[in-house]
Amino acid sequence: MDKSKRFFLKSKRSFRRRLPPIQSGDRIDYRNMSLISRFISEQGKILSRRVNRLTLKQQRLITIAIKQARILSLLPFINNNNEKQFERGESTVRTIGLRTRNK
Repeated sequence: MDKSKRFFLKSKRSFRRRLPPIQSGDRIDYRNMSLISRFISEQGKILSRRVNRLTLKQQRLITIAIKQARILSLLPFINNNNEKQFERGESTVRTIGLRTRNK
């Protein structure tokens, strides 16, 4: 077989087709926390459509459901796993030290 024709042959690799993350029976709703929590990152951000493998319509419905759940305090806006980031650190101590010197 000629080398130039070899590139056009389709490879015979088999691949496993992934199951869709939302089955036909699942209802996308702000009260369905087990479903909604699958589409939120550890930081509390909504994951993209490419990562979720959702259709455009499903992604819109998931986004609306997450936002409704946040407004109704069913979900936090920010995950509190990273509380150490928001604690007061050395920077506030330095500014307090500068204020006392000026007085």
